[in-house]
Amino acid sequence: MDFAQSISEKVEGKRQSYIHISDEIWNYAETKYTEHKSSEILASKLEEEGFKVERSVGGIPTAFTATFGSGFPVVAILGEYDALFHLSQEKSKTEWSPVVPEGNGHGCGHNLLGTASLAAAITIKEILEEETLSGTVRYYGCPAEEGGGGKGYMVKAGLFADVDAAITWHPSTQNGVMSFRMLATSQHYFTFKGKSSHAGVTPHLGRSALDAMQLMNVGANYLREHLIQDTRLHYAITNTGGNSANVVQSEAQVLYKLRGPNLTVVNDMLERVQNIAKGAALMTGCEVIHSFDAGSSDITLNQTLEKVMNESFIQLGVPIFNSKEQDFAAEIRKTFTQEEMVSKGEKSLADTILPYSFDVGIVHGSSDVGDVSWIVPTVQCRTACFALDTPFHTWQVVSQGTTSIAHKGMLHAAKVMGLTAVELLLHPETVIEAKEEHQKKLAKTPYISPIPDTSALPKEVVSIV
Repeated sequence: MDFAQSISEKVEGKRQSYIHISDEIWNYAETKYTEHKSSEILASKLEEEGFKVERSVGGIPTAFTATFGSGFPVVAILGEYDALFHLSQEKSKTEWSPVVPEGNGHGCGHNLLGTASLAAAITIKEILEEETLSGTVRYYGCPAEEGGGGKGYMVKAGLFADVDAAITWHPSTQNGVMSFRMLATSQHYFTFKGKSSHAGVTPHLGRSALDAMQLMNVGANYLREHLIQDTRLHYAITNTGGNSANVVQSEAQVLYKLRGPNLTVVNDMLERVQNIAKGAALMTGCEVIHSFDAGSSDITLNQTLEKVMNESFIQLGVPIFNSKEQDFAAEIRKTFTQEEMVSKGEKSLADTILPYSFDVGIVHGSSDVGDVSWIVPTVQCRTACFALDTPFHTWQVVSQGTTSIAHKGMLHAAKVMGLTAVELLLHPETVIEAKEEHQKKLAKTPYISPIPDTSALPKEVVSIV
């Protein structure tokens, strides 16, 4: 049987349903741990298709699993659906135009990500039924990839304990298997407590939490000079202590995100950042309260699975774009700076598969897929959903997220993941080989959760439940 052809036909046969779901999630634009509508539209569709759905798994209201089949191998398909803060943007526009000022938007294409994984899971289920194959397909509805580390909490809850292989993807400007490592992360709040006073009459009686926070940020800036090349140190001020300049601010807060090649490096950075915070508090006579927010691990790669996915990609080819789509992408690219224009030539959309090579190095982003990859052999692909060189976490991604370009890339990713999974179901010995490769790596470097034992659930979820 030509499974590539069969899978393509099955995905295309339900394309309008999948496009509708993706566009609805784009409209919802729900951020980390608030993805109630987004997770429900996916869970309900899977239920309708005959999957056994479990909601609020791991104690997280917007996390769910959907299972079909039985026996070995258990293949997980990972889906995401969270948006980003302050990236509201009108669809299909070639200039910045927020729908809602300071509203949210899908600046990383997770409306596409979760839906393509849904389409893949449904297609795999149909093949399992038609071919009476042994095996299990399970969709994982994973919230809060953007800064929330949802998969790490799901791993910590044991939700991947019986999984044999995991498959996922990410919307991109290119086509190919994602054989690169990403950075581990750890995200922490530093809340400074001081003493308010009249800034004009009795400034000597005040202890400025805002001063403490600013001194911490200055210290962190000096630290950056003394970190290894592949580290990153970001921050966001979440509380400046109010809007009255004539009041000594009694409270201020900053959120730090630390990135490094692995958690050992990240934890070393954290210790140094903590000492800077303590020093800032000491200099200003304030108290500092440090609390964990989120974290994710670096990604461990699996060559066995990547070879299967690459062969599947070659069989299926790439998304084909028409002249109208090319013209729109060209207009989007006109909004990029020269520094952002990396691609050479006149093409506006990728039309080839990147040559496969195992472990091409580090990309300086992060993903909580990393935590899954330490527990289960994991493989990822990417497909062209946006104009070449489109920078992520920008209004340009949001604008393109409901176009026919994005839809074609999304549906193609479903086909690649679907064919990869079917190959594993047909050849369970490949899964065994992938697991042996995975175990050899873990024997040298065991998995350590980025989430402290004291953090059973993310604080956003604790505040709900």
